[in-house]
Amino acid sequence: MAIEIHKPNVAILISGRGSNMEALIKASKEPDYPAKISIVISDKDDAKGLVIAKRHNIKTIIILKEKYNSRIDYDQALSETLSKENIQYICAAGFMRILSEEFIDKWWNKIINIHPSLLPSYKGLNTHQRVLKDKMKVTGCTVHIVRKELDNGPIIIQFEVPVKSDDTEKILSKRVLKMEHKIYPYALMLLSSKKINLDNDIVKYEDKESLDNFLTSI
Repeated sequence: MAIEIHKPNVAILISGRGSNMEALIKASKEPDYPAKISIVISDKDDAKGLVIAKRHNIKTIIILKEKYNSRIDYDQALSETLSKENIQYICAAGFMRILSEEFIDKWWNKIINIHPSLLPSYKGLNTHQRVLKDKMKVTGCTVHIVRKELDNGPIIIQFEVPVKSDDTEKILSKRVLKMEHKIYPYALMLLSSKKINLDNDIVKYEDKESLDNFLTSI
């Protein structure tokens, strides 16, 4: 009789198309992946990612911001939902809301986010537009543990992406997004399998060589 291995439950927060969400779901279907995508939560009822999640037989919940008087009220409802679903880790994947300090404190070191730049450079929106305007030669993407400041927190993994002379925002965005789909599932794997730990808010790796090999392979 096979022994069932417990995998921590993961929630994905989305607001839109959910391409990173789908990358996480697909990775989680591998037998040896150490986490289970249990639920997808959207703050918009027309988010395209909801359709994709249902196609993968993932439970979906919509929590509309219009139903709450404040960000704290919204985040409290979100937190209660996550607790009811026995969630251990949270992945923000294009979730267009700034989480409150109270929410982050409750889920401390349990929330990760992906951002389309080499943080701490180019925090916020319109990242690719700003990169091109500044004539940067290199950009990239970053997965980090969420902290109270926007696009800030201990970095789990980054990947550099070249900026080409004829790039447009759309072309550059696609090139970066392709790498996002690779590093986000790997970052969740590291976190959920406890292959990383924090030392003064700096990520330390159980097996740095494996990480280096992964980055080289992509």
